[in-house]
Amino acid sequence: MKLTILGGGGFRVPLVYGALLADHAEGRVTDVVLHDLDAGRLSAVTRVLAEQAAGVPDAPEVSATTDLDEALRGADFVFSAIRVGGLEGRANDERVALAEGVLGQETVGAGGIAYGLRTVPVAVDIAQRVARLAPDAWVINFTNPAGLVTEAMSRHLGDRVIGICDSPVGLGRRIARVLGVRNPGEAWIDYVGLNHLGWVRGLRVAGRDELPRLLADPDLLGSFEEGKLFGADWLRSLGAIPNEYLHYYYFNREAVRAYQQADKTRGAFLRDQQARFYAEMRDPDAPALKAWDQTRAEREATYMAENRETAGAGERDEDDLSGGYEKVALALMRAIARDERTTLILNVRNQRTLSVLDAEAVIEVPCLVDANGAHPVTVDPLPDHATGLVCAVKAVEREVLAAAGSGSRATAVKAFALHPLVDSVNVARRLVEGYTEVHPGLAYLR
Repeated sequence: MKLTILGGGGFRVPLVYGALLADHAEGRVTDVVLHDLDAGRLSAVTRVLAEQAAGVPDAPEVSATTDLDEALRGADFVFSAIRVGGLEGRANDERVALAEGVLGQETVGAGGIAYGLRTVPVAVDIAQRVARLAPDAWVINFTNPAGLVTEAMSRHLGDRVIGICDSPVGLGRRIARVLGVRNPGEAWIDYVGLNHLGWVRGLRVAGRDELPRLLADPDLLGSFEEGKLFGADWLRSLGAIPNEYLHYYYFNREAVRAYQQADKTRGAFLRDQQARFYAEMRDPDAPALKAWDQTRAEREATYMAENRETAGAGERDEDDLSGGYEKVALALMRAIARDERTTLILNVRNQRTLSVLDAEAVIEVPCLVDANGAHPVTVDPLPDHATGLVCAVKAVEREVLAAAGSGSRATAVKAFALHPLVDSVNVARRLVEGYTEVHPGLAYLR
């Protein structure tokens, strides 16, 4: 079975390959093709993968190419993990937004819109190529903003593109752990929303909802990441546990101030950190896997550091430093390839799951997965406070898609102006001006 990874020179690719090495079942991946526009990054990651595979019998064979069509031909699965504009682009997204006093985070607010505007045209081109060159392939989208990009690709691939994110899985795992659930895999997580905009409303074990027990106990609430971020009182008011990214909405002013006062934005930190890693990999004698692992550990430990500092949440728990998106991706791929039925929280087309959104809207909900793909599970309606946010952000996503499709600068301004975290049409206009100045990939807006 052939797996193509787009963005194959990306820093997190070894996480995926490491998970593949642990898979020894029949019908596993035998060939991995890495595609990237940067041959130097491809070379660095290929070295890390070679060290990972050392001594592992029947390790998947790895090849690398800068030719997209060559990478896609004959693929059974395509992992799309591209970063249009690189980490320099992300750093610019943050800088332009913060100069206007609004959030520039990668997937939330102005930064997420800018990232989406330059990513959607590239993602659409990929989807069209997949439909032409590998029509039977399944596309698993890692690329942020994951829900928006998945929806753009679904217009060409239908339900054969599925978006993934490890945030809901990590949240469910933390709740299960603090509640003393011995096997988190046996818990049903009632989670619903959009990517990076969802809520856990229940966690059922053997048919019993254990979430009320958590919400009633201030000590338990204060013992894990989201409880520290949001505070026990706010979680009890919501009656749910929000995805950590909702901290940017509920505590926006504090988050913006913390980002403005930080020595570096997250994008600038990762840009400089990864530049050191890739520079080190130009030395043929450098230990690739060791250097990668040290860089990864630092990356995970500093995740959402400004938000935790604002909330006084302290350091991340060691159990939360291991990532997880690669495990979600492999579980999804195995379920489809082998018809190993499972339940995963995924980004898929709504169909009739949430009545407040149309059938084509991509949402993030529990799905039953089998050989025919991912099927969203029926969920209860969202409460009013969540419905308002979900509908507002989905409307923004639709304006981003419209701007990317038409090249309309006015529509891009509308997308920024309608976002709940952008407080003025004039700010929206200046954001578009600022982003088009620093991003060549937005030259299509006119």
